[in-house]
Amino acid sequence: MSARILIIIALVGLMAGMAHAQGFAGLGRDASAFSQPMRGKEFDFPRDHGAHPDFQIEWWYLTANLTDAAGRDLGLQWTLFRSALAPEARVGWDSPQFWMGHAAVTTPDQHLVAERLARDGIGQAGVIADPFEAWIDDWQMVGDTFDSMQLRASGPQFSYDVTLEATGPLVFHGEAGYSQKSASGRASYYYSQPFFEVAGKLVLPEGEVEVTGTAWLDREWASQPLAATQVSWDWFSMVFDSGARMMGFTLHDSDGSDYTQATWIAPDGKTEAFPNGSLNATALEWSAVSGRDVPTKWRVQLLEKQVDVVVEAVNTQAWMTTSVQYWEGPVRIKGSHAGHGYLEMTGY
Repeated sequence: MSARILIIIALVGLMAGMAHAQGFAGLGRDASAFSQPMRGKEFDFPRDHGAHPDFQIEWWYLTANLTDAAGRDLGLQWTLFRSALAPEARVGWDSPQFWMGHAAVTTPDQHLVAERLARDGIGQAGVIADPFEAWIDDWQMVGDTFDSMQLRASGPQFSYDVTLEATGPLVFHGEAGYSQKSASGRASYYYSQPFFEVAGKLVLPEGEVEVTGTAWLDREWASQPLAATQVSWDWFSMVFDSGARMMGFTLHDSDGSDYTQATWIAPDGKTEAFPNGSLNATALEWSAVSGRDVPTKWRVQLLEKQVDVVVEAVNTQAWMTTSVQYWEGPVRIKGSHAGHGYLEMTGY
């Protein structure tokens, strides 16, 4: 879930010259011309690793928790967003498909960010399913298969070049990949590869740094994924020292109510989905971030799996200064389960 939806809708507005004054409320607007997620989908791989231009929004969203030789906690983000004004793809400048890329590196002291925008139909950005290649300009996620890839990006103050090797299966959220987002039934297709092992190098203002760690890749597409009254959200990915993993999100409604979903992922990749109300996320501490107050320490509970943890930002200032702004950064986890993960927050 996450800021991904807002970013994509905003990209449609930016490229089409439309006003985005309605803000988060625009996520519930009509998308009847586009395909809609349906229960019971049979995923088709490698085809579904590629683009789905008949849906309005889509992303390939990778976050990585890394350490260097000194044991310093670091984070990496690589994201490619696709959005559409019409449910078709065409060659040339009149294609109604658009692309946006976000890349970031987070250290305990710095949060370095870059953004790219691209038109579809001219080769500047795109995704090929087999062999897999996702790119925008010279940023690339590419491999012979989806399980073994090279990841590259750069910005004014950083670059990275790392390998991704999957050590477990794809996992599907919600009802076998049909991920409900509201009580009214809005939904997306949503699966992840949360078992990547990472190795490679970052180039930071201080110089080159060798890193290792884990990464989590989200794949999601939809057309009208939120209710009109849903205004913001918090999303957590967690990798526990036990080898288990967990995803959870809380969507906030303008009337003060929340809608939650969670997925428990066993070390062997078997999943359990938990419905609305099972996940509890309570802000414990707030930080001043880019002129606003943002919760950077949380208590997260999934009591059905005996999870009761404190999730704390590695760097409280992990604000994405992109066209649509949001918080995204690595976290440390302690409590009933220990580990690391990523936190994403919008609407603050």
